[in-house]
This record gives sequence, C-alpha cells and structure tokens, in this order.
Amino acid sequence: MAQTKEDGSRLLGFTSIAPLTAKVIHVGQNEPSPNFNQYVRDQGTMSDQLSRRQMREYQLYSRTSGKHVQVHGKRVSATAEDGNRFAKLIVETDTFGSRVRIKGAESEKYICMSKMGKLIGKPSGRSKDCVFTEIVLENNYTAFQNARHGSWYMAFTRRGRPRKASQSQRNQREAHFIKRLYRGHLSFPNNAEEQKHFEIVAFSPTRPTRRVQNSRPPKT
Repeated sequence: MAQTKEDGSRLLGFTSIAPLTAKVIHVGQNEPSPNFNQYVRDQGTMSDQLSRRQMREYQLYSRTSGKHVQVHGKRVSATAEDGNRFAKLIVETDTFGSRVRIKGAESEKYICMSKMGKLIGKPSGRSKDCVFTEIVLENNYTAFQNARHGSWYMAFTRRGRPRKASQSQRNQREAHFIKRLYRGHLSFPNNAEEQKHFEIVAFSPTRPTRRVQNSRPPKT
C-alpha cells in the first residue's frame, strides 16, 4: 500500500512538471533567432575602438587627372607624379569592414570633407567627415564614399582640383581611383637629382698614331 502511494506521488509530480516543460519548449520555439546580418551592419557604421587598427601605405591614382592624390598641408589635390613624397598615403582601418581614414605620410594631415563638401586636410581624423568607405567597382576602380554623407564621394577634375562632393557620383570618372604601391623617387638615370652626383671628366685629345709598316727585304 505504501508503495502504491509513493508511485502515485511520483506520477503526480511528473504530470505537474510535464506541462511546464512543454511551455518552456513552446516559448523557446517562438523566440526569433538573432539577426547577425543586422549586427554586422550596425557595427560597420561605428568606429572600432577595441581592435588593433591595420595600416597600409600606397598611392591613389586619379582616373581623370592621370596623376596621384597628394596632401600638401590643408590642400588636397590629384596633381602629384609617381613617387612624390606628398603622394605617399597612410590608410588606417576604422572598422572591421571597409571604412578607412586616409592620411598624408609627409604632411600628417587626414583627408576630410568640409560642410560644403570640399576636400581638405585636417590634423585629426576622428570625425566621420574624415572616414571613407572603400567601394570596389565592376571596372576594378575604387570609389571612396564619405561616412557622414552617403551621397558624397571623393572626386577630382581633369586639372586635379577637388570636385564638390555634392556633385560627384559613384559612376563618374572623377570618383574613380587605382591603388598603387609607393616606390619612392625614381632611380638613376630618370631622376635629375641623381644625375647631379655624376660629373663629366674632360680628357685631352689624343693624337692618332702612325702605322708602322713592316719593312720588306728588297727583291733580287
């Protein structure tokens, strides 16, 4: 009889727990799964203050001007020749995505956009005006979209002058660039500075030597 009561109490406990377990499972099934894509998009719009920033060095060749982007003080232009010291750029990653900050290695000024959409050099690149998103286009060129103003792009005219960002678009030639390795100044003999180290040494003219004819014995 005691065993029957014990079995009944166990059965009663099981029946009271079973609906509770089913309810927990049912609630768990109704909860939506976390949206990791949205998380990645949200993190991509924020500056990463935890990860170690990666730094790269290269030149930006402008498709329109045929020259390289340079940061000369506050002035930003696309008129530098290949190997110009002001054309050497240091590119810092801002997030784990494709957002970067671009700084002139020589001037130590960041390429930023003013409120009027003009490219200028600033000593600090913390503002979103100095952050750009690298966009690789179908024609293998790269466009740089401003992080604060999504419709603004870095662009230059044929003369290498900055174009107003509000008038620039991704599909325009003025906003297309090619990344090139920085190799420094050209080696001799293309560099005129290197040629100055060489001098022409003048030699006194030499007189032509007379040919010595072999003496032949007289015929007999």
